[in-house]
Amino acid sequence: MPTVKVDWSKCNGDEVCVSVCPVNVFEMQNLPDYPGSKKSVPVRENECILCMACVTQCPTQAITVKE
Repeated sequence: MPTVKVDWSKCNGDEVCVSVCPVNVFEMQNLPDYPGSKKSVPVRENECILCMACVTQCPTQAITVKE
């Protein structure tokens, strides 16, 4: 199963990962440690098909995906 990680300190909340993921791995959520901005959360990482679209399209390089 793939492991999808988001470095929330790098995530700018632009939702690019949400729009490019063909299997809807990500949801934008308000996190307690980052008030005032939504962050990308891989809520369905078990659905990841390793296409790497999120990794290549993230403008802040906040996402890593490993097999």
